[in-house]
Amino acid sequence: MVEVKVDATKMKGEEKDMFPQLAAFLKDKTGGEVSNDGGKMTVMTEAVGVNKKYVKVLLKKFLHHKALKDSYRVIGGEEDALSINKRKVFEED
Repeated sequence: MVEVKVDATKMKGEEKDMFPQLAAFLKDKTGGEVSNDGGKMTVMTEAVGVNKKYVKVLLKKFLHHKALKDSYRVIGGEEDALSINKRKVFEED
């Protein structure tokens, strides 16, 4: 059984309302169980080919479909954990 943790608690404002949509998206694509606890999700599946890298690709696809790719990025955390963080914006002088 593969278990990948996703921390999306850094998504603020209107994006916070997308947690149920993200959980449904991950459940549909992985075919496993997704528990959602206020932005901290756990994807558990026994499907072949589902691993941390695949879940990262799915998270990037979700951000792209919701037009959030310019505002947020997916980074790897500790073992079997991913995090969605806000992108830093640098201004030129």
